[in-house]
Amino acid sequence: MTSRLHRAAFALALTLGVAPCALAASPAPTGTTPEAVTPAHTLTPRDAFALAQAKDVQISPDGKRIAYTRSSEDIMTDNARSEVWLVDVASGQQTPLGVPGSSRARWSPDGTRLAYVAKGPGDKPQIWVRWLSGSGSGNSAAITALPEGPSDIAWSPDGKQIGFTMFVPEEGSSLGSPLAAPEGAKWADPIKVITTINYREDGEGYVRPGFNHIFVVPADGGAPRQLTNGQYDDGGALSWMPDGRHIVFSTNHGKDWERDPLNSDVFSVDTTTGGLTQLTTRHGPDQEPVASPDGKHIAFVGFDDKELGYQNSVLSVMNADGSDVRALTAGFDRDLGSPRWAADGRSIYATYTDHGVTKVARVTLDGKVTTVAEGLAGSELDRPYSGGGFSVSKDGAVAFPWGDPTHPADVGLSTGPGEQKRLTTLNASLFAGKTLAKVQPLPTTSSAGGLPIDAWMVTPPDFNPAKKYPLVLEIHGGPFASYGPVWSTQDQLYAAAGYIVVYANPRGSTSYGESFANQIHHNYPSQDFDDLMSVVDAAIAKGSVDPNNLFVTGGSGGGVLTAWIVGKTDRFKAAVTQKPVINWTSEVLTVDGYTFMAKYWFGKMPWEDQEQYWRRSPLSLVGNVKTPTAVMVGEEDHRTPPSEAEQYYAALQLRSIPTALIRVPGASHGGLAERPSQLVGETNAILAWFKKYRTDTEAK
Repeated sequence: MTSRLHRAAFALALTLGVAPCALAASPAPTGTTPEAVTPAHTLTPRDAFALAQAKDVQISPDGKRIAYTRSSEDIMTDNARSEVWLVDVASGQQTPLGVPGSSRARWSPDGTRLAYVAKGPGDKPQIWVRWLSGSGSGNSAAITALPEGPSDIAWSPDGKQIGFTMFVPEEGSSLGSPLAAPEGAKWADPIKVITTINYREDGEGYVRPGFNHIFVVPADGGAPRQLTNGQYDDGGALSWMPDGRHIVFSTNHGKDWERDPLNSDVFSVDTTTGGLTQLTTRHGPDQEPVASPDGKHIAFVGFDDKELGYQNSVLSVMNADGSDVRALTAGFDRDLGSPRWAADGRSIYATYTDHGVTKVARVTLDGKVTTVAEGLAGSELDRPYSGGGFSVSKDGAVAFPWGDPTHPADVGLSTGPGEQKRLTTLNASLFAGKTLAKVQPLPTTSSAGGLPIDAWMVTPPDFNPAKKYPLVLEIHGGPFASYGPVWSTQDQLYAAAGYIVVYANPRGSTSYGESFANQIHHNYPSQDFDDLMSVVDAAIAKGSVDPNNLFVTGGSGGGVLTAWIVGKTDRFKAAVTQKPVINWTSEVLTVDGYTFMAKYWFGKMPWEDQEQYWRRSPLSLVGNVKTPTAVMVGEEDHRTPPSEAEQYYAALQLRSIPTALIRVPGASHGGLAERPSQLVGETNAILAWFKKYRTDTEAK
């Protein structure tokens, strides 16, 4: 598969006129040694293979050490390498766990042991435990021998057991009785019969029959015990009750649960008997339950489902038996997630994103919200999406992946509001001697109703405000998502190629409240187009953008808007629509989450309101398109399937509009740029497509 993806990247480069050597180091000039070559002073495509970031940052209960997963790219395998590292908070000294491929580290309640996941015998992921103090300090042992990979690891309060979730396969459906092949015959694979509602998933393809269930295993090794069963998916974040006998979690055990995609409830399972108790019953998602230190309360997030396109998750608290549910943040117009109780049980920590910046809040039981950390970074390196998680020690120190426009996520620590420090500098060596593109806010007022729109401008590393630069408008997906001031490899590479890049959070984006997001409810695309055009106008007004050399691209929801834009205006020289939706009727019936999309984004099925589906489809505007537009999609995309991109490519070809169909072998929707060679191949292809249509003098 690796070699196939390398060949695909080279094919992309050759098809669109990029030299294959763009994927490798520049050759040394004749008569010189490699050491004599002057290092590039800006980010290069090859640097995408050298980036590192911190993920899953976990602080010890006493706040003295932090375990995190260091993820770094490997140019030889074209994949990320992961390994758990430890950071001493006082000195900043780092120590690797010494287990390549390890991840998902979790501290024991007393901080003397670390559970993590790594490959065991047979190359299967297993739960391991490392002893960090006492006579066994430094020793590790695999405590499981599981047939499937474990997830959602959680220690019991006394440190004697570990809860986890695991997929349990089942027999698939069949129709008819197969014939037995004669000995030595080579027959085709047998037919496959699908009867389940959820049968495909982006990143996995056609899913195997079976369900996720909860297990417990002794922390010093032994046979795992399965606690839940039946034809339901049980799991998500697991939280032990202080009694050490019960685990609370979120699931949907409704009568027709697979057709009710947002509904879930909080349950408790008895780890001795396997008995289940349902604690919430409202219609809507109740998720991420966590028990208070004294076991009297359970905090969770969710909302009453009104079937809107976007709905904030509210932080709530209830008694341990499910009674007396109280919403703490109903008046706080932001989406709360990942609740964690303070050690004294008097407040709860949770994440939220505000104007594209992800933060950690401490919420008291009377609903007061105080920000204690900000600048969290997610794990996507290609584009500047908001995101990120955190952990908290008993004394209230918050550890988190901290990033900004010139730093992929490092380990960050906050000991209170305004008291943040960065404990690692994982890319210092890579960036030494390089000038990175600068990212600055670009406040914009939309021409549609005067709505304030947050935007950011990325300027080339050697930016000269007296010059005129071509511009790339880069649009986020979702559409219910947000960009923020965090690292983006693609934006840095666009800027290093001499483009000003602008990105924005038009109406429909999250992190601005429910009203802002739902301005596109049952109306997408719509005036988000006007917001984006206003952002381009604001960038031009700054004086350094060449208005005759404008380009546009975006992925997923951004791909939708790219195709919509070129159907509404011909002001852009060229466009690349990535993994787009082109025809909403075909999309809602082929997407992996088909039980959700039509219900929440349209309100009616295609056969009930075809006019709405057609009116909102970029395909309806293809007759207006004059802009040379390439189409990009992963060949294993189950979210916006390749058939969407191919419809648009065919329509553009029928209209004799310059186009190219860029297929990325092996790539899913969420993983379109997951492997470095894919990111580089796609970025180079986009830049090559744009260069074909640039008319400024520097393009010649």
